[in-house]
Amino acid sequence: MNDCIFCKIINKEIPSNIVFENEKVIVFEDLAPVAPVHILIVPKKHMASAIDLESEEDFDYIKEVYKVAKIIAQEKEISGSGFRIVNNCGEDGGQTVKHIHFHLIGGRKLEGMA
Repeated sequence: MNDCIFCKIINKEIPSNIVFENEKVIVFEDLAPVAPVHILIVPKKHMASAIDLESEEDFDYIKEVYKVAKIIAQEKEISGSGFRIVNNCGEDGGQTVKHIHFHLIGGRKLEGMA
């Protein structure tokens, strides 16, 4: 995607505070954090949203997201106290960047959403 901001971060066309990267995902700090830890985990394959997941390869990227979330939560020392993983899907779901991504949020007591 030529105009996708996350693809540009993946391709190092836009600087970002990258905290982890491997062949399937890139992980960087959110520019507008809502908690002491607010990290974005972004698959390197462009998929607009969860609705677009189709192939086994697509789901392999999502499995990698959760594997990396565990690693990052341990590194940020929030795995014991708890954290939230959020994926917004579609405009009404709050998705503003049309590249599937996951927010890892923690470092304080989070309210709402049972």
